[in-house]
Formats: sequence, C-alpha cells, structure tokens
Amino acid sequence: MNTKFILYLITSIFKYFAYSLAVPLLISLYYQEGFKIYASYLFPMILLIMLSHFSSKDYPEEQEFYIKDAFFVVALTWVLIPFLSALPFVFSNQIPNIIDAFFETVSGYTTTGASILDDVEALSKSMVFWRSFTHFIGGLGVLVFVLAILPKGKNKALYLLKAEVPGPTVGKIAAKVSYNSKILIIIYCVLTVVIAILLWLGGMDFLDAWVHSFGTAGTGGFSSKNLGIAHYNSSYIDWVITTGMILSGINFNLFYLLILGNIKQVFKSEELRYYLMTIVSCILLICWDISSMYTSFWDMLRDASFSVATVITCTGFSIVDFDKWPALSHTIIITLMFIGGCAGSTAGGFKFTRVVLAMKKIFSEFKKIGQPSKIINMKLDGKILEKETTDGVGTYFMIYTFTVIILVLLISPDSNSFLTALTAVATTFNNVGVGLGDVGPGHSFSSFTYFSKIVFSIGMILGRLEILPLLILFLPRTYRKIN
Repeated sequence: MNTKFILYLITSIFKYFAYSLAVPLLISLYYQEGFKIYASYLFPMILLIMLSHFSSKDYPEEQEFYIKDAFFVVALTWVLIPFLSALPFVFSNQIPNIIDAFFETVSGYTTTGASILDDVEALSKSMVFWRSFTHFIGGLGVLVFVLAILPKGKNKALYLLKAEVPGPTVGKIAAKVSYNSKILIIIYCVLTVVIAILLWLGGMDFLDAWVHSFGTAGTGGFSSKNLGIAHYNSSYIDWVITTGMILSGINFNLFYLLILGNIKQVFKSEELRYYLMTIVSCILLICWDISSMYTSFWDMLRDASFSVATVITCTGFSIVDFDKWPALSHTIIITLMFIGGCAGSTAGGFKFTRVVLAMKKIFSEFKKIGQPSKIINMKLDGKILEKETTDGVGTYFMIYTFTVIILVLLISPDSNSFLTALTAVATTFNNVGVGLGDVGPGHSFSSFTYFSKIVFSIGMILGRLEILPLLILFLPRTYRKIN
C-alpha cells in the first residue's frame, strides 16, 4: 500500500473540493443569507485547505502504485467527501442531524436523488444549489476531475479511472488518461449548460434551471421544488428533461466519436441499440397498460416517456405518481431500476453492457447443447471478447444479487411492505432515487430509522462504485506492506 501517493491524492482532492465550496458561498452572499450560512461554508473550506497541507506538494513520481491502492483511494474519497459536504447543512441547522445530512450528500454525489427532506423549499437558495451541485461533481466522479490535472504517472491514472468509472469496461478514447478525462468533462459540461439554457428559456428561474440541469445531466434527480418537475406543469420542460436524461444515460465515449464524425462506430454500439430499443419498447408497453387512465394521447405519451427515462437512467425525477399505475407498469419500472443505463454514462444500475453480455452468454450456452465441442467466440461490437470479461459479468451478477438480498434483509424490519423494502433498496443501491410504495413519487426517506439511513447510504456508495472498491476498506490485507 503506497501511503505517500494515497495521501498526496486525497489531500489534492481536499484542496479542489474546498474551492468548490466557494460557489454556494458566493450564491449565499448574493442572496444575503446571513453570517450563519456564510460560516457554514467557510469553516469546511478552511478545514479542507488545512488538511490539504498534510502531504508533500511534490508529486511522488517513482513510487509503485497498484490497482488495490486505486480502489482504496476511490472508496475512501467517496466516504470522506460526502461526510465533509454534509457539514454546511449541519452547521447552518438546515439539516441538523449528521446522519440525515450524510444520507442527503451521499445521495447527491452518487446521483441517486433519494432524499430525507419533506420540504425542500425550506432550504436557503445556496443550500438548494449546493445540494444539487453534488450531482454535478459526482456525475462523472470526484476523481475524474482530479485525473484531468494529475501529472503523468504510468498506470496510476488508468487504475484510478478503472476503479471509479461505472461499467464493466473502460473505453480509452484518447491516448492519455488525463486527456481522456478532460474530454469527458468538456462533454459533460456542455450537456449541462445546454440543458440549463433550454430550461431557462422554458420559463424556469435562472438558479432553478441550473439546479435541474445538474440533476438531469448527472442523472441525479434533486429538485428545488417539493413537487419536483411537476411543479412547472410544462410539457416543454418535461420533454427537455426527458431528452436530457436519455442522452445522459448514453456512454460519453460515443459522444466523442460523434464529434469526430465517426457515426458508423457510434451506431455499431450494440449497447446503444439495446438501450434505445428498450426505452421505446417500454414506453409503448406502458402506454398500452395505462391507456384507460388517460383521455389525452400526448399526456399519456409524455408521462410514460418521462417515467421510463427517469427510471432507466436512474435519475429519480417524477411528474406523475406511477405508484398508481397497473401491475405491468410496476413490473417494467422495477426491472428498469435494476438494468440502469449504459456503461461510461452518469446512470446507475447493472448497466446495459452487462445485460448484453449476459444475453450473449445464455445464447452461446444454448448453441453448445447441440454441439458441445464447438468453440463459440462471443463478440461485442464486432470484437471478440476475452473469457475474463464474460466470466466477470457472471461473477458481478452473483455479488450484485447477494448484496441486494443482504440490504433488503437489513432494512425489512423498518419497512411496511416487501414492495417498499425491495424498491427502497433497488432505488438506493442502483442510484435511481424513486421507488414504489412508501418511497414512491412524492415520498421521502425521512420515516426510516437512522440505522436504515446508514444502510441506504452504504448501499448508494456500493452501487455507485459497483461494490468492490468499497469492500477494499474492510479487508485487513489492504493495510499490509505499507510503504
């Protein structure tokens, strides 16, 4: 374990995170929210700047750095940053309890969107912004931003990227990982800005437009209104956010290929094709299922499209209470919660790449029944896959399923029904934000005990990091052979 490099990286993260607190501080000054709010941002800023001086300012070039170290850095960062981000809420007394505040910031950074707040509008404007700004930072990952400024270091940057970017594989779209990170950040920022402008042009307040843009591009789902997007009662806003969510659920590497004019390579992506086909199919099925509940076809299409987009991309916005829809729609929604979006996007869930690989594995096994000796090479996007990749999907599925079962068992005593327990875990572990039953649209997680909130918080981080990096923190051998 390379403590020198780990300390250097974590303290660097603290420094840049301290700078991010300046944004809500400036907003609080603009709205003249008072000294208590100012201090709630200033104290963590000063604390983080002090902590950032605990390591050498010189980059440790020559030291060995392993994938285990990268997993450790990622896991520790995703625990520490939400905790430190919760301090402004606690110090300002707007979310007085540290467990509630931690749940809220974990939900923000993991782009889950689940909340313990029953009255979001009671927060100050800067706190509403800070709450949603965590979506923006967490959307691509805390470390992706750091990788953009990280000096060259052989495999160090690649290890960190592999440890944090969700999905079974990391597609290198540029020769250098730091350059790759900058490309992803630019694409992400452009998407965020475009959505914000479109929402502002649609009649949203300027600050609210940014808040909802962070929630859309980051597939987070935090809103500045108690009724969420339904508050605006605008078809234009609904369709802008629906489109934004679907785009944000696509692998960002494909956007880069599109910019380069490599359109054939984009449409060659099997994951993208299955993703779009699933969205269209589910919208049509839900429209058929709920047709008797609507008199307007366009209202039905809008509600179905928005709901499918928000669940499959694990965003968590809502404009309709789909808890009142028929059983088929519930089944589709729960299934989409687990599938999630594309690998390399800001969406959560199992990821479409894994679903595609699992389907290919099943079909290949069926083919072997008639010809047991035949060697079948599995391909994705025309490329033959390594056995390690296909086997990894099965292994992850087993770990994934086991984790869901454990989380459901832990919070079941605190739930009124199995549906609530299952979807509460599904919506937090898969970073969706909205479920069914007591955690459906219009409900919060405020009624759960502190124990359950801690379990949900751990579940959100486990889901965002895809389990393994966080488990590294609890393995004794992680702390052996310290350099």
